[in-house]
Amino acid sequence: MDPSEAGRPHGASATRARPGRSSGARRAGRNLPASSEKGISPQVRYLILSDIHANQEALDAVVREAQGRWDTAICCGDLVGYGADPNSVVDWVRANCALVVRGNHDRACTGIEDLEWFNPVAKSAALWTEQTLTPPNLVWVRDLPKGPLVLEQFEVAHGSPYDEDEYVMAGVEATGAFAYLQRRLAFFGHTHLQGGYIWNQARVEAISRMPARARSRTMEIDSGCAYLVNPGSAGQPRDGDPRAAFALYDSSANTVTYRRTPYDVAAAQRKIREAGLPPALADRLAVGR
Repeated sequence: MDPSEAGRPHGASATRARPGRSSGARRAGRNLPASSEKGISPQVRYLILSDIHANQEALDAVVREAQGRWDTAICCGDLVGYGADPNSVVDWVRANCALVVRGNHDRACTGIEDLEWFNPVAKSAALWTEQTLTPPNLVWVRDLPKGPLVLEQFEVAHGSPYDEDEYVMAGVEATGAFAYLQRRLAFFGHTHLQGGYIWNQARVEAISRMPARARSRTMEIDSGCAYLVNPGSAGQPRDGDPRAAFALYDSSANTVTYRRTPYDVAAAQRKIREAGLPPALADRLAVGR
């Protein structure tokens, strides 16, 4: 990935694309009535999480930071893998998230993904997680639905709406993804990069990154545009900012707020090392890479 692409500001040169609700777009997701999932209703405030990766300290910090700002939580996948607290993270998600799609590590850590393409560090963590998850949690994670899931106002995916394993990291991938959207707003993860893309009826533009010291930035949703919104990784950011990342979507105000919050990185690192997981998984948390 070219780092300048992810940080390209609003209005920079970009690639042309079809609208998010183009009649030519192929349908890739499962439609869900707005009332079919617990807590999903047309006008609520949503906590959008992704890529928690069994990091309980990061999740706790996100929940504290978001307190009083959300009614319903949604997760874009990868609850587990890498971190040392898979069961407590899964327990929280099971109890609090109205909608969850599976990620590639959720498949890998429950025995339904071939680990041949995982690097040795990720493979080691996946095998450890599969042995560590309680039987009920393993079954629950294994049975998570494939994205995208399409609701009345938005859709939720892990990777691209046309391929759950596709990384949307540049304008060319976003252009292809917009052609498959069934709603004007989609939340996704997988890249561990907070931000996303906007289709403004003429071209695709990257959503600019939040300034390094900022804790939040709010973006208004224009009904004439389409949006691919990545809340960033709560548990293993890779954009050079080690703070836990998440987003808030206010469906009544039509706004998305990107947020970052510090957490006890040292505690998360200590647990990873004590669990016997690869030390690199602990080291990277301090630098957000």
